[in-house]
Amino acid sequence: MAKYCTSCGTQVEEGLKFCPNCGNSLDGRVPTNGGNTSGSIGNSEAKSKIVAGLLGVFLGGWGIHNFYLGFNNKAIIQIIVTIVTCGIGALWGFIEGILILVGNINVDANGNPLQD
Repeated sequence: MAKYCTSCGTQVEEGLKFCPNCGNSLDGRVPTNGGNTSGSIGNSEAKSKIVAGLLGVFLGGWGIHNFYLGFNNKAIIQIIVTIVTCGIGALWGFIEGILILVGNINVDANGNPLQD
């Protein structure tokens, strides 16, 4: 039977004490990720939903909102799509900006929830 992290949903191998993706304790102990108990490793500073959404609405074709949220590969793909489609692909970023503002996209690349 597959085992999953209760914090981020990543499938983990049997016998692991901590999630390799987010550092969450898999057996009820405190994670050993530098004292960070927020459920993620690295920068635990919450990103703003308003900032990310407005970047998506106004600069979404250039993937700026995805760079802000840490989705760098996705942002680069958005830039390429916008250039190849002579700007029509910017609609993708605009729609993502709206989805961020209404709460359908609500986490950054590290799985941290966006702050209002």
